[in-house]
Amino acid sequence: MDPTPTQQTVMESPEVPSAPQEVDPSSPAPTSELPATTNADQAYEPLSYDELFPALPNAGLSQVPVMEASESNWSKNSDMRIASSVITQVFRVPYEERVKIDGNNQFGESASSRICADITTRTNAHIEISSAKDQSLTFLVTGKNDAVMKAKRLILEKFQTQARQIVKIPKEHHRFILGKKGKKLQELESITATKIQIPNANDNSDEIVVVGTKDSIEKAMHEVRLISDEQSKQAYEKLEIPKQYHPFVCGASNEKIAALMAENNVRINVPPPSVMKNEITIAGEKDGVILCKDLITKCYKEMERKCQTVSVEVRKSQHKYVIGPRGANITEILQQTGVSVEMPTTDSPSETITLRGPQDKLGQALTLVYAKANSFMQIDVEAPTWLHKFIIGRKGANIRQITQDLPKVHVEFTDKQGGIRLEGPPEEVEEAREKLETMISEMKSKLTYDQITVDPKFYKHIIGKSGSNINRIRNDTGVLINISEADGSNLIRLEGSPEGVSQAKKELEDMVAKMENEKERDIIIEQRFHRTIIGTKGDKIREIRDKFNQVQISFPDPGEASDIVRIRGPKDDVDQCYAFLKRMLRELLESNFQVKVSIFRQFHKFVIGKAGANINKIREETNTRIDLPSEGQNSDEIIITGKKENCEKARDRIQKIQEELANIVELDIIIPSKFHNSMIGAGGKLIQSVSEECGGVAIKFPPPDSNSDKVTIRGPKDEVQKAKQMLVELSNEKQLASFTTEVRAKPQHHRFLIGRNGGNIRKIRDATGARIIFPTDKDEDKELIIIMGKKDSVAKAKEQLEATIKELDLIVEDTMTVDPKHHRHFVARRGEVLRQIGDQYGGVTVSFPRAGVQSDKVTLKGAKECVEAAKARISEIVTDLDEIISMEVIIPQKYHRTVMGARGSKVQAITTEFDVQIKFPEKDMNNDMSQMQINGEVNGDAEPPVTRPQDIVRLSGKKEKCEGARDALLALVPITVEEHVAFRHHRYIIGQKGENVRNMMTEHDVNIQVPPPQEESDVIRITGPPANTERAKEALKLKVAQLEEEELDRQARSFQIRMEVAPEYHPKIIGKRGAVISKIREKHDVNIQFPPRGDPEESVITITGYEKNVSDAKAAILAITGELDKMVKETVEINSRIHSRLIGTRGRAIRKIMEDYKVEIKFPRGDDDPNTVTIMGTQEDVDECKDHLLNLMEEYMQDIVEREDMEFYMSPNKGGSTGFQSDDSSPQGPRGGGTPGKKGFVVSGAPWAQEAPNMNSSEDFPSMGAPTLQAATPTIWGPRR
Repeated sequence: MDPTPTQQTVMESPEVPSAPQEVDPSSPAPTSELPATTNADQAYEPLSYDELFPALPNAGLSQVPVMEASESNWSKNSDMRIASSVITQVFRVPYEERVKIDGNNQFGESASSRICADITTRTNAHIEISSAKDQSLTFLVTGKNDAVMKAKRLILEKFQTQARQIVKIPKEHHRFILGKKGKKLQELESITATKIQIPNANDNSDEIVVVGTKDSIEKAMHEVRLISDEQSKQAYEKLEIPKQYHPFVCGASNEKIAALMAENNVRINVPPPSVMKNEITIAGEKDGVILCKDLITKCYKEMERKCQTVSVEVRKSQHKYVIGPRGANITEILQQTGVSVEMPTTDSPSETITLRGPQDKLGQALTLVYAKANSFMQIDVEAPTWLHKFIIGRKGANIRQITQDLPKVHVEFTDKQGGIRLEGPPEEVEEAREKLETMISEMKSKLTYDQITVDPKFYKHIIGKSGSNINRIRNDTGVLINISEADGSNLIRLEGSPEGVSQAKKELEDMVAKMENEKERDIIIEQRFHRTIIGTKGDKIREIRDKFNQVQISFPDPGEASDIVRIRGPKDDVDQCYAFLKRMLRELLESNFQVKVSIFRQFHKFVIGKAGANINKIREETNTRIDLPSEGQNSDEIIITGKKENCEKARDRIQKIQEELANIVELDIIIPSKFHNSMIGAGGKLIQSVSEECGGVAIKFPPPDSNSDKVTIRGPKDEVQKAKQMLVELSNEKQLASFTTEVRAKPQHHRFLIGRNGGNIRKIRDATGARIIFPTDKDEDKELIIIMGKKDSVAKAKEQLEATIKELDLIVEDTMTVDPKHHRHFVARRGEVLRQIGDQYGGVTVSFPRAGVQSDKVTLKGAKECVEAAKARISEIVTDLDEIISMEVIIPQKYHRTVMGARGSKVQAITTEFDVQIKFPEKDMNNDMSQMQINGEVNGDAEPPVTRPQDIVRLSGKKEKCEGARDALLALVPITVEEHVAFRHHRYIIGQKGENVRNMMTEHDVNIQVPPPQEESDVIRITGPPANTERAKEALKLKVAQLEEEELDRQARSFQIRMEVAPEYHPKIIGKRGAVISKIREKHDVNIQFPPRGDPEESVITITGYEKNVSDAKAAILAITGELDKMVKETVEINSRIHSRLIGTRGRAIRKIMEDYKVEIKFPRGDDDPNTVTIMGTQEDVDECKDHLLNLMEEYMQDIVEREDMEFYMSPNKGGSTGFQSDDSSPQGPRGGGTPGKKGFVVSGAPWAQEAPNMNSSEDFPSMGAPTLQAATPTIWGPRR
């Protein structure tokens, strides 16, 4: 790319050094080019001949110099590079530590390459391997960092000898080495290239095994010890504090415990009120734990000494008012008086409330308890159950009219006795009751209900398609219609105004009466006839429906493959339509009888005949439809359709054609029926291949249930013989490999013979090669076992089986003791467990003592091995039963669905992982109803703090498993945490169309609630399991920190300065096509704005970016303007007609002048004086260039005048009225006679526009030896190049 005029000016000025950031010193001298102008309004310049018809390249021309700026450009932009994410590691495996590959220590090419290729596939890292003279291996691994680390570990495992070392770490520190979900351990293994084996949680061993190379093991052991040393600073204490003193230890709203944890950096776990445990645990740094232990113990001892108790009787119904929402009232009493209020459980009938605390505070607390208990009252208002929905209104509109001014009144609708319960402050409850009773009396006067009895089978017809019928009646009458299909009730309830109920009842009764007179019949019509009966575009079925217009005829969908057509309507019409369709079907069957005839494919063309003559003749004469298989079908059957006698006649004629053309024979051979299936093969492929190989002969086997051995072959004689020979050979092979014998064994021993997962029978098959078939449930003879194979193999298998059966037949009786408490488990569900044991262990009989007999003796009877196996199984079950415990976990019922997961997936995973049984309570429907209608909406706000049976989840299994499952369940209970995030960041956290917050919720499996914009709240709520919530909270904090960093960066980037630069310098600063300014912008990472032309502040340039970058960019612009300030500018008058000659082809001439004189030349444009040319540069260079241009002008003007004179005299119009005009402003141009104002397409310098050589010129035709005289007018021969 050519440099811009600004760059030319800077480079051409030898006196002023150019700024280093603007000019590359290694750049070559710029080539000449037409000065850059921003507008296309220069004086008209005709295209030259050289531009339109460029010359072919000349080999002798010098090559254009190559720009050598790459090095400096790279060096300038090196600070802009982005660090590569691909790394390369080289490591060596010494010969003495190499693993043997391919059986020796030589470099196993195939094995090594295969191993490296496998590692490359697994890690996506590129591996290069080489072997040195000392037989050591060198590996070069390239890829992403994690891929390279993983590949290195795998390579060392495969190629370097592995050592094994044991390090002892306290058992309680193992979980910190594992990390969450084993991530810490995986990270350690990746970093150290080792395999670290940590014992299971059930294993009490403290030994950790590290496997790897020597260096890697040392590194891994160091990391493991570091983790252990860090955890050694931790301490753990358990305190037994009676449950009743926990409130004093914790303080109101757990404020004391929270303060202790914050001050001492420890974790204190106090069991919740619902868990009846005294144990308080403290974990953390030793000093903090010891201090907290002392403080808690001191608090307990002090309260134990000071506390007194008072018991009061309060009605059970008022207990919830004492407790308050989420225990708020109890907390308030504790906070105000320092007295703990102990409430009985909800399932306890006790009404006693115990107050515990200092004696001087008990009176004040007792007053508060009574005040809370009497602050609310309950009143029941009677209203029919069917009226409840009208009282509530649409979306609670009616009930809201009563309660909107009484926010403390709780309205509860119950279906038990049709009552409405009002609960709240006495004054407001009374007011609400009066309004409610007024509303009920008004509704009773305006509304009524009625019931009609309808057979449930008519419900779907009453409802109609998509509810069309029932919705029409509702809309017409304004009545609410309740149809309960689920409970099988035959009552339809109508509720609404008396007139509407009466009208709806009449319409429904009419509809039911009509349906009772209807019947439905099914008729079987083959699906192939359905299209015929329906007709083209349904014309035939339309005729039938018009004939029986009260009847509905329903055909099955084509995809159902059903033959049932249903007819529904009035009884008589249905019977008549049924008879009509039957008659129609009979006619179709008669005229659509089908016969299939097998004709060898090579004879099909003769059946068809030339141009279909034969087949068409048979069709016409027999009145049948004959369908031949298409070319793509591998079938030789021809299907004939029509009346039976006509089909048989057509079949005989087609068979006659085949028999006349070929010698068709039919042959029967005898093959034992037991080999038929194996000879036919899977899907008939084996026998089909025989048929195709023998010219397509027909091979017919007898039906499976016929027990016939006769196989029929039909076809051309030679092909039939060939097929016979192949079938006989195939039969002989099957007989040799199909020797069969039988063995008998009791059915209860079969399972033992087969073994677990078929292990026993597989051993016999592998040893002998025989196939052993046991009877199935469908076989009548349950004892018969069949052995198939070669004779010697069958004999060996039979011998082994009989020996095993003989041992099983030796019946023994044995006894064992089982604790009577476990007997019920074995005999429950009609002895299901014993039945399973008997089936699994060869029919062993297990007898437990009868009910009421105090004995622990259990008798087993059966084969010796089976009895021993059954005893072991019973002992195993008893051991498991001894270890099973039951445990209760308190989880509020509203969280059960969340804890279970989609389709119970989370609970199933916990059940599988911990091998426990988890039982969730049944949903409390009464509780749902009690909370269903509150102010017309669902009330989910108030929750009693006491434990409800519906909140108890029961676990059963081994103790440690139950504890693990309990912790896993509690970890799934969702909590809500609040995070304060500045409101200005919310839109970035939400992202475009909520994408960012949705991704965060999906990633961490939580629900994130961002407040709406109108609230301008800073609080974002995160709901989910504690672990997930904590991760989401950390992710949110990380996102906020990132947003704040970006905000600070934006502020730093917004630094702005304004500098004044003369508008005439702006093009120089911008450069050709913005090259100079773009370079400044990219180098300094700033934004530079130029004002538009004509702007009031046209000289102001604005620079925006980092402060330092802005200063550097300003300095770069000032360096350019400093160069320009030292230049002078002069104008010279040059006739516009020679401007194009001065510029030259593609600006070459003017560029040459600018290079020679080191100036910049500007030609006029737009409204400028067309004859004014501007020269800019140093004073000396401008003066020299000006003289040179004036000399050229004189020379070129002389040429133009002479050429115009010549053209004038040679012009055919020279004698016309057009006179000579030298002024270019003439309307007709420089010479008259042309079309005014129209120049047309002009080509300058073309051969046809040149003058002929001057015959009188001594310059064009010099004389031999004579002095040459200079001609006044130079002439040119041929085009100028």
